[in-house]
Order: sequence, then C-alpha cells, then structure tokens
Amino acid sequence: MADRRQGAIALLLSALVAGCGATAGPLERASPTPGSAGGGDTVTVTVAAAADLRFAMDELVAAYAATAGGTKIEVAYGSSGAFFAQISSGAPFDLFFSADIDYPRRLEAAGLGAGPTRPYAVGRIVLWVTTASPLDVQGRGLNALLDPAVGRIAIANPEHAPYGRAAVAALRSAGLYDRLAGRFVLGENVSQAAQFVQSGAAQAGIIALSLALAPTLRGQGRWWAIPPDSYPAIEQGALVLRGAANPGAASRFLDFVLGPQGRAVLDRYGFLLPGS
Repeated sequence: MADRRQGAIALLLSALVAGCGATAGPLERASPTPGSAGGGDTVTVTVAAAADLRFAMDELVAAYAATAGGTKIEVAYGSSGAFFAQISSGAPFDLFFSADIDYPRRLEAAGLGAGPTRPYAVGRIVLWVTTASPLDVQGRGLNALLDPAVGRIAIANPEHAPYGRAAVAALRSAGLYDRLAGRFVLGENVSQAAQFVQSGAAQAGIIALSLALAPTLRGQGRWWAIPPDSYPAIEQGALVLRGAANPGAASRFLDFVLGPQGRAVLDRYGFLLPGS
C-alpha cells in the first residue's frame, strides 16, 4: 500500500510539474529535505503549499531537517485553488498550506481533514517593479500604473488565487480597475505573476510581499506596500489531510511551522501572524 501511494504521489507531482512548461505554471517542485532518504526509517511528508510560501517554506523545511532526523519533507508549490481541486479529487498530499483559509476549511467540512484547520499567517500585497523601471511607485502608489509606459500589469488569476482577488479588490478600491483591466496578464499563481515582471513580460505587478522580500527578487526590484484596508485580509490556513500516510509526522511539521522558529521565518518574509 505504501509503495502504491508513493508511486501515486510521484506520478501526480511529475505530471503537474511537466504541465508547467516553460512558463513556470501552476506548480513548482521543491528539493526534498536532505537526510537519510534511503533509510528504512525515513518518513516522507508531502506538502501542497501556496506559491507565496515558495521561499519561506524552503527555509522552514531546511530548519526542520536540522531538528527532525528521519523525516523528509517534499513540497509542491502552486495556486491554492488548484490544490483545493486536486485534493478534493483525491490527490495524495499529507499537508496543505493554503493562502486562502477558506479552502482548507471547506476540505475539513467535507471530511477530508485529519484535524482542524489552523491559521498560520496573513499575507500582504505590494506593487512591484524592477530596479530598471522608471515608475515612481513609492511616490505615486497604484496611480503609477496609469503611466503610458505600463503596457502590461501582472497579477495572479483571481479565479483561483487569493492574491489575485486581493489585487482586484485593491484596484477597485483605488478606482483604477476599469481603467486598467485591459492591461492585465494573469499568472497561474502569484509566483508566476512576479516572474512576468522579472522577465519583462509585464512592466509592473501586484505580488505577495513575501516574494518581494525573497532573495531572488529583493535586489532586483522596488515595491510599494498596498494599504491593507483596501483589500480583504488574506488569511492563510493549513490542514493535515485525512489520507496522510503519517498524520503524526505531518502534524509535527505543522507544529514546527507554527512554533517560535517557524513564526520567526514567516515574520522575516513579511507575513503577519494570526492574532498580531
């Protein structure tokens, strides 16, 4: 049974990653936690994580590896809505970190959770441009998007990505949505939206603060924090799934993320912590 489950996981992840193609689509596979992968006592926890966690989660996994010998964490990154659909259809993940807490709550209500949904962070959005951009985002905020130099604006697809819905809400709050809607280029997730700006396919983007603070983007761009009262709170939640091969190991990793070490990493990437 365990071999069949691991085979199913490998096939699922391979198919999803292959589907991303050159455009860095909805899912990205992280390197597994280093450790004794070949040992008979190794436990593997397979995690579906929202794209805004891409760099913070890599740090969390590395930190956990130093304290939890014999546990290997494998992480796939993508849009929360896409993962919700996959898990609802039986995708064999052990643990789900969603950028929209509603998705794990709906899975829990459907009987697909092995415990309660646990809040882990509140996300924030920023307007991001590359360092070469002439746009004055600090001085003009979202109004900088009206500049004629802005031909394309990258946001995550609001149909299944909470950061995309937040971007739309912020633009509507600023009275800019109707004037700019024809310029949007939609990423399958917020990480791909950032890649569009980074590559020059878009001249500006509304992305997660956690990505703007990540090592790969921090030195390549400038950002302006969009006022949080202009969009619904991006409440994020995690759920150990009913089909987890080892729910105890999955719960221990979640406890670590929610503990002092994990919270320090999330704070460093700009996430607000629940109750703060």
